[in-house]
Amino acid sequence: MTLLALETSCDETSAAVVRDGKILANIVSSQIKLHAEYGGVVPELAAREHLKNLLPVARAALHAAGLAIPADQPLPIDAVAATQGPGLGIALLVGFKAAQAVAFALNKPFVGIHHHEAHLYSPWIASRSAAADGTSSLYADFAAFQPNVSLIVSGGHTLLVLVESELKHRVLGGTMDDAAGECFDKTGKLMGLAYPAGPIIDQLAEAGNPNAFSFPRPLLHEAHDDFSFSGLKTSVRYFIRDHAALLQDRSSVCDLCASVQAAIIEVLVKKTLRAAQREGVRCVTASGGVTCNRALRAALEKACRKSGVTLRLAEKSLCTDNAAMIGILAERKLLARFPESSRDEEIKPGWALT
Repeated sequence: MTLLALETSCDETSAAVVRDGKILANIVSSQIKLHAEYGGVVPELAAREHLKNLLPVARAALHAAGLAIPADQPLPIDAVAATQGPGLGIALLVGFKAAQAVAFALNKPFVGIHHHEAHLYSPWIASRSAAADGTSSLYADFAAFQPNVSLIVSGGHTLLVLVESELKHRVLGGTMDDAAGECFDKTGKLMGLAYPAGPIIDQLAEAGNPNAFSFPRPLLHEAHDDFSFSGLKTSVRYFIRDHAALLQDRSSVCDLCASVQAAIIEVLVKKTLRAAQREGVRCVTASGGVTCNRALRAALEKACRKSGVTLRLAEKSLCTDNAAMIGILAERKLLARFPESSRDEEIKPGWALT
């Protein structure tokens, strides 16, 4: 099965081609420079950029996958998928409707994919370097590590999910207000850092002392698995108001970044490992944009090693929004719904799974 996938949930326009569990191409066009001027993503601008970039990005993905063909011939694909939510509504519509239109024009099945669910399975996509043919494949070890507890953490969401088996999972807890990534970006903005501030905090924190300043660890000792980072953000705001001179000293800024980062990471790691212990699982996974944070990856590795828990981290290239994870999950859903023995008879042209 060859599947074309599109992703436009926020500020990255992405297209990918997936075939039989392998990623043949994954092209991502970022809008970071466009939105940096405004200190955050502007939905209307994001949608316009998606409209401008989607066709060339899709063409680039098809070309990279070796599917570039004359315009008068139909695309050699068997299904089309796109992110259906959550995300910025006006941005989501661009990729979702474009994918539906392609599926309709080619008379092929269409699959709508939940954005968080795609992140959930991204840690199981093997790196391209691990495959002899240079492609990426899914589920090299998936069956051996079920059930597991998965941390999904980025700018818009922070979730803990229990994965009982493939395509069977249950949300344990989520964001009550600000997500972890949002806290990184907004506290960074309070410090005067450029957007997106998360990666900059990661860099500056490396030279700072995480114990220099004390900030709250929201809901750390609560028995439930929900997250809240608005109080931490407010605490940083008042700290900066009362110690504004610190921002003039680079060393103090590094200490501040390290202290804020330590507070966020401690909550993420301890609640994740506590959930894994309570659920009796021996495997933890992590995905989403914030999982690119080096300190978080290191803290998860240390905590899992200490607890004797296997850790699976998503490849950094698959942590941020991308169409590859959308396509991989869409293919798995099609295969699960229609086993190989009955696939040709049951997957009818124009059929939709959303």
